[in-house]
Amino acid sequence: MLNNALRDELGGELFEDHNQFREKVETALKNRKLKLSAAELKVFYKAVSWRDETAPEVVAKVHKAGKATVNPLYGFYKGKGEIIEYESDPDLRDTEQVPLLEDVEAFMKREVLPYTPDAWIDPAATKIGYEISFTRHFYKPHPLRSLEEIRADILALEQETEGMLAEIIGGSPRLL
Repeated sequence: MLNNALRDELGGELFEDHNQFREKVETALKNRKLKLSAAELKVFYKAVSWRDETAPEVVAKVHKAGKATVNPLYGFYKGKGEIIEYESDPDLRDTEQVPLLEDVEAFMKREVLPYTPDAWIDPAATKIGYEISFTRHFYKPHPLRSLEEIRADILALEQETEGMLAEIIGGSPRLL
C-alpha cells in the first residue's frame, strides 16, 4: 500500500540528487498523512536508491549560522548563510588507531587528510582506550626443533612408508 501511494505521488521519475528525492518523499508522506519511523525511512531509501559517485552529497542536517561553526575536521561545512552537515557513506567509513598521548586533530591533519581530504571526525564514534597486546607480553614460544631432529623424523617416516610408493607405482623404493 505504501509503495503504491508513494509511486502514485512521485511518479516514475529518476532522481539524480538524493536530497531532492528525500524532499519529494517527505512531501508525499505529508500529503498522504503517512508517518514512517526513521528506521523504516532508512530501509525504504536503501531499497529504492543506489550509490552514485557523481551525485551531490547527501545533506544530513542544516544548522543556522549562529548555532554551529564551520569546522570541516568535524563535518561542518559552509553553505549559503548556513552550516551544512553531510551524511557519511557507510561504505567509505574507516577507523584509525591514534596513539594515546597524541592529539586526534593533529593526527588527522598529518596522517589522514593528505590522502582523504574530505574525511572528518565523528565525535560520537570516537573512543578513548588503550590496547594491550597480551601475546607480546605473556606468550612464551616453544623453542624450535633442531635440523637434526627434523631430519631424523623424516628418515624414520620414509623407512616406515618404504614399500608403499613401490606398491602404488610398481617399482623399487629409493633409499637416501
